[in-house]
Amino acid sequence: MTEEAETAMDERIKKDPLYRRLMKRPELGAIAGMILVTVFFLATADPAMFTLSGFMNFMTPAAQLGILAIGAAMLMIGGEFDLSIGSMVAFAGLIFAALLVNFGMPLVVAIPATLIIAAAVGAVNGQIVLRTGLPSFIVTLAFLFVLRGLSLVGLKWATGGSTQLRGIRDAVENDFLTPVFSGDAFPALFAWLANIGVVETFKNGAPKVPGIPVEILWFVLLAAAATYILLKTPVGNWIFAVGGDTNAASNSGVPVRNVKIALFMFTACCAALLAIIQVLDAGSTDARRGFQKEFEAIIAAVIGGCLLTGGYGSAIGAFFGSIIFGMVVIGLTYTNIDQDWFQVFLGTMLLLAVMFNNVIRKRVTGER
Repeated sequence: MTEEAETAMDERIKKDPLYRRLMKRPELGAIAGMILVTVFFLATADPAMFTLSGFMNFMTPAAQLGILAIGAAMLMIGGEFDLSIGSMVAFAGLIFAALLVNFGMPLVVAIPATLIIAAAVGAVNGQIVLRTGLPSFIVTLAFLFVLRGLSLVGLKWATGGSTQLRGIRDAVENDFLTPVFSGDAFPALFAWLANIGVVETFKNGAPKVPGIPVEILWFVLLAAAATYILLKTPVGNWIFAVGGDTNAASNSGVPVRNVKIALFMFTACCAALLAIIQVLDAGSTDARRGFQKEFEAIIAAVIGGCLLTGGYGSAIGAFFGSIIFGMVVIGLTYTNIDQDWFQVFLGTMLLLAVMFNNVIRKRVTGER
């Protein structure tokens, strides 16, 4: 065997050291950011923030944002954006509430119908992007306004002039699916934990934490499913390939159009899932639901390691990025810090995350 062949073989079987493998992980920045934020609040916040009750307080908004952020992350890895997902929350909320209140449908019909309509809108977004060649940023920005406007018009039609539709709780009061999408899971377990002194109780003996909010469970399940798809299935390889180099992916036999349209549909369904959860929890829907959440979802995905150019990122990164949001927005209420600093935090974290991700990626891959 020649010396050149031996060298080539050595390169193929050589394993990167552990630190280099860790540095290649997209979620590294989000994990580091979460550790820093945790340390900050441990030093400055009321200790109640890190009790079980405090944990549920910041995980609830984190989970709601995370459901959107995971969808946004998957689409960004595939090389596209969807700026209409915030408006989709309002639009899907309208559809869902109208099916329940105005048409008297049970949840077993209303939930699939809402998801199908949301997926159809996502497919339209994807088709327009692919057929026209316009940037998804522009197409979905247009749909941001279209869906928000349709939500306003539709709510006025459904209510006779109001921009808020009520009566959801009465419509689903005895529906067997309600606990799956609303309220707290495992109440009996938490009542038992309260009885044995594991969970804090009020003076009347009721547990301070009655259960796990169902949106947290949906958040965890969605993150796990998205991570499995990305890392363990051929579809995940297709998503990374499409986002990295569309032409190369197409030449390699990847169904680029189908992958991108499916990602737009998945992102829209994530927004619809959030709408279903929020409408059932609140007992009503309104035209402002999901306002500007598209930007927060994209920021959470970027903090989680997604590149704006596509082909790189992770669902777990978006998971941790969303938790950072939840910790900050709720954690500030446990301190004496003005909550308006949250806006400063958003911009700063976005800038730092983009810079960190680019620097780390270039060091690891040897790019200049």
